[in-house]
Amino acid sequence: MDPKQEAIKELLIKMADDQLIIGHRHSEWIGLGPILEEDIALASIAQDKVGQSYTLFQLLHDQFGTADPDTMGFLRAENEYRCCHLVEYPNGEYDFSLIRHFLFDHAEYHRFDMLQASTFEPIRGIARKFKSEIKYHILHADVWVRRLGTGTEESHQRMQAALETAFPLALGIFEPSPYEQVLIEENFFPGEDALRQRWLETIQPILEEASLQMPDPSSVEPAYGGRRGYHTEHLAPLLEEMSWTLRYDPEAERW
Repeated sequence: MDPKQEAIKELLIKMADDQLIIGHRHSEWIGLGPILEEDIALASIAQDKVGQSYTLFQLLHDQFGTADPDTMGFLRAENEYRCCHLVEYPNGEYDFSLIRHFLFDHAEYHRFDMLQASTFEPIRGIARKFKSEIKYHILHADVWVRRLGTGTEESHQRMQAALETAFPLALGIFEPSPYEQVLIEENFFPGEDALRQRWLETIQPILEEASLQMPDPSSVEPAYGGRRGYHTEHLAPLLEEMSWTLRYDPEAERW
């Protein structure tokens, strides 16, 4: 395949995988949220993420002849997934899930904002739609990060600890693509470094408002590997759980 096509394909796959995996992680809070409104909010966000993933997999199928969305979503080998490590981690306590939600969605908001100007025309309308959905995700995350960061001493300490745990994983979102130069030169996407910089400029003032100290990015080792198919021990069991219905009943409707 032409390097230009490979560059777009790789970008779409990692975005679709991220949305799918974090969508399933969010869905695990259904019935377990700390309050009813949060249970409903995360269920709604999870639905958006899985829907976004389906749209991207369908675009890959239509444009590049990849397998159908069901196969791409549920039946690939673990090392064929290109999601970042951040989305793979178990939910843990609500503090970690909330910080992950905050860090991930701010990155995705800016990613889709950038993609609205892509020279790859099929992604532009999709990016515009996704950005409008993610706007509400970050509003939700920002409110709770501020509220818990400036709440009780315990809530502040737990949010700070969650941030320090999640931050190196979040830097893995921006693991450079092997086609980074092609993406930039062809104006498909401005590149992971540009996205990372915009992300840092956005989240830092919000964290300051929440009385949380953002780790120094220059002193943190990013959790790379996911974009190249090297995953944490948490992904395989999640994929097994996600694909159970399809393996048990191949004719079942999945999306």
